Amino acid sequence: MKDSSSSPKDFGAWFTDARLGLFIHWGIYSLLGRGEQVLFREHLIPSEYCKLADEFTAPAFDAHEWARMAADAGVRYMVLTTKHHDGYCLFDNPDSDYTSTNRAAGRDFIAEYTEACRAAGLRVGLYYSLNDFTWPVMFDGEKRDPAEFERLIHYTHSSIETLCSNYGQIDILWFDGMWPITAEEWRSDEIDAMIRRLQPNVMINDRLHDTPAKNPDSPFNDGRPGYFDTSERRVVGSPIGRAWEGCDVMQHRWWGYINHEPHCKSPAELIFLLGDLAGRGGNFMPNVGPTADGRFPDDVKHQLEALGRFTRKNGEALYGTQGATGLFECSTVGPLTRRGSTLYVWVQWWQGDTLHLCGLANEVLSARVLGEDFDVQVERRGEHIYLGGLPTNPPDPICSVIALELDGEPRAYSWCEQKLWGSDPTVYADWARS
Repeated sequence: MKDSSSSPKDFGAWFTDARLGLFIHWGIYSLLGRGEQVLFREHLIPSEYCKLADEFTAPAFDAHEWARMAADAGVRYMVLTTKHHDGYCLFDNPDSDYTSTNRAAGRDFIAEYTEACRAAGLRVGLYYSLNDFTWPVMFDGEKRDPAEFERLIHYTHSSIETLCSNYGQIDILWFDGMWPITAEEWRSDEIDAMIRRLQPNVMINDRLHDTPAKNPDSPFNDGRPGYFDTSERRVVGSPIGRAWEGCDVMQHRWWGYINHEPHCKSPAELIFLLGDLAGRGGNFMPNVGPTADGRFPDDVKHQLEALGRFTRKNGEALYGTQGATGLFECSTVGPLTRRGSTLYVWVQWWQGDTLHLCGLANEVLSARVLGEDFDVQVERRGEHIYLGGLPTNPPDPICSVIALELDGEPRAYSWCEQKLWGSDPTVYADWARS
């Protein structure tokens, strides 16, 4: 495993280089097979629901197999739910008996998971839900029972301290579920200080201190390193220019396991999402909802295999790159990433034996299709670049990547500085006269 220690200058650099993670939602809700929020959504009786902990044994759980499948897919980090909103803990939590170690499973799944991640060379991420449906006072609020409310806050702080203390080096802490309590009531600043004392190099997502959109005045939303923004089920970059990540389900709706899932995202959908996020400078974290016995569903295995085929061939255009989509108008072709003077064109819409680009001001010294062995001809006609000698059909039926070696860092013509349909239409007047 790579050393996570870092100087202030490169703190968190591994995260922006990684580009591809894997989210895993798993818990006793998997026994019901109706998603991770079934307790709340269906208004199940909590005292009955919690008995699932006495049935959840996960006999097929193999953390090393999970880590192997992730690594083969090109994933660089994983994030596993340690406790979701239902309150059941997958770790040995000394402040609760509602845990995998104290109930039927008799195992510390988080201990097994963290060890497997490190053995596979993956960064370790832990998800923790602040809200917890086993505490009625969370809904009642502090005024009704101040002492009980304080016990909830103490429990939350202590549980996070356990995760930060007992499982070695953690690379990501992914918080969720602040509602209905505020960041001030959770005393998030105290949680943050404790985390930084115990895990100084960990990356923390924006949901511990509330998102910048909801709480722009938080001192933790000032763009400092070690924090990242999250975009859930949509591609929205960080509003303050810091590291960010888009997470999405690989099925249609739910993050936890579904017994009958009629719609799974195709390999093309996943690879297009990966390109869209990387092109905007973000990470992609697709989600797996394992079965109750601890297996990845077969559909998920096929999805991860497809990602692996793509990343093995095109990883050069993904890992350690910067987003370049929007540098010039390229939306009829696909996203752009870059590294130094190399520009990567993710050709989602293959144009045949010649590819046309317009708006790139650099001279193109050479071009190559990643993973292929044929010559690509480069011709410039004014502001237009034509890449010839390509096969009529795309080498990869989903997305082929063309690397352009440029005469310097990528730059665009001045008319590209305004987005399409921008406020100054006069920049297109000469073009319209041509």
